Amino acid sequence: MSPPRSGPLIAREALTAAQRQAMLALMDRHFTNVSPSQFDADLAEKQWVILLHDAAGELTGFTSLRLETLEGPGGPCHLLSSGDTIIDPRAWGSTALMRAWLEGVLALRERAGRDRPLYWLLLVSGYRTYRFLPLFWRDFHPRHDAEAPPAARRRLAALARHRYGAAFDPATGIVRFAHPQRLRDHLAGIPAARLADPHVAFFARCNPGHAEGDELACLTELDEHNLTRAGRRILRALSSRPGSAP
Repeated sequence: MSPPRSGPLIAREALTAAQRQAMLALMDRHFTNVSPSQFDADLAEKQWVILLHDAAGELTGFTSLRLETLEGPGGPCHLLSSGDTIIDPRAWGSTALMRAWLEGVLALRERAGRDRPLYWLLLVSGYRTYRFLPLFWRDFHPRHDAEAPPAARRRLAALARHRYGAAFDPATGIVRFAHPQRLRDHLAGIPAARLADPHVAFFARCNPGHAEGDELACLTELDEHNLTRAGRRILRALSSRPGSAP
């Protein structure tokens, strides 16, 4: 059985009823079409959760994670999938969740083993989430400035079909759920000024139905060598903390 904690990771079964309720309430404040049954079903598929709190102890963000070891499709790999994820606008200026997420991912990397690559399959319905990819990862797909190599396109399609079945459209790279969750009006849409960012403009072109809850399937390899400078700075900060593993 998984331990309750590993760094910032909390095993799903170790969540308290109060923590679950706070997570559901946070989702409902930021998304429409959130139901307790759908929230519970998404969480039940995941093994780990990362929670973000403010100085007063109030929940301001979370993400859930599923780790699998696969022989196929797309070749042997470890696959990390993200479930429900939200960061309250009050915490947008902080990298706390990303630091905790990276620390958690590295712990899962060691748990899974280095016998095969570890890929992160991320579904994106908002430009802010998509921006995390170029901010922290050097190589990811799809992206505006490089065509994915054929092998990478096949891997992304195979893993997306594995996780989401017929909801994934390989022609567009979009996952369209029967009951999508949509960002509420105060968070939905892309400000015109943000479209000057080529990454944001590319996301808007690739996922024109994002406001309706369409999700763009993205893939990157979770490896220290794939980190950007910003990602390496966080990694160095984590490694330099007292008690950190060498």
